[in-house]
Amino acid sequence: MKLPYVVVDVFTETPLQGNSLAVFLDGPSLETETMQRIAREMNLSESVFLEPATLEGCVRSLRIFTPGREMRFAGHPTIGTSFVLADQAIASGAFQVQEKVGPVAVRVEPGDRPLVWLSTPPIEFQETFDRAACAGIIGLQTDDLLDVSPQILSAGNPILLVGLKTAELVDQAAFNFAAHRALTSHFPEPICFFIFAPVPTGAYSRMFAPDLGLVEDPATGSATGPLGAYMLKHKLLPGDGLGRFVSEQGKKMGRRSLLHFEVSPDGIDVGGYVTPIIEGVLTL
Repeated sequence: MKLPYVVVDVFTETPLQGNSLAVFLDGPSLETETMQRIAREMNLSESVFLEPATLEGCVRSLRIFTPGREMRFAGHPTIGTSFVLADQAIASGAFQVQEKVGPVAVRVEPGDRPLVWLSTPPIEFQETFDRAACAGIIGLQTDDLLDVSPQILSAGNPILLVGLKTAELVDQAAFNFAAHRALTSHFPEPICFFIFAPVPTGAYSRMFAPDLGLVEDPATGSATGPLGAYMLKHKLLPGDGLGRFVSEQGKKMGRRSLLHFEVSPDGIDVGGYVTPIIEGVLTL
């Protein structure tokens, strides 16, 4: 069996930066277990398998896998795959893709380098956490955190957002996997741990997701909508909190990513540039 695929770097205009994504193009149907094994073989943050859509109005169904599990929704796979769909003339302008969370609206902003945007699914504000406990998970002091309660937000994947006072503190953080699991063990699904500091352009960020098979993620689009909602709620964005901003992520691990996000009264869109780098065929 021959499975054609492409690899793109998402949330960057520079090859070998951003967050890499494998997109397996239209081909033979695969068992879920086989998709998961291929995702482990690729060993990227996520791999996507395109299938015919079953929901009206969607151009394709996206099956999204980390090396450890299938995802209901993920941002960098949505952005990267939508770029591939547009590049192959399967979709253009504004369209929808199908994910486990349901239809996800996408638009391609034209230009010399198209900027691909997704509309974040509905965001839920969930449990809050003690600042001292969260500081301990990353080897920092309570006073290093912003004076707002860390909180889980979800747009399909639960993200524990922890605000720090400076970008330097974000880089100093040393993640303690055991402490994180102890804090979140009562949840039925993995909780991603997202730290950030407000900066004049938006945020400087890092994200840890060991239970998804990701020690650290270079760019997390599914967390960026919740990040914008959390920052808006706590007045951490410039001005009135509406407009376009950028979350810079992945710099500490040598994969600098720029995740654009647009905050409006109607919701939060997340956008990014995409750079194709590999075309290949996987043989089974």
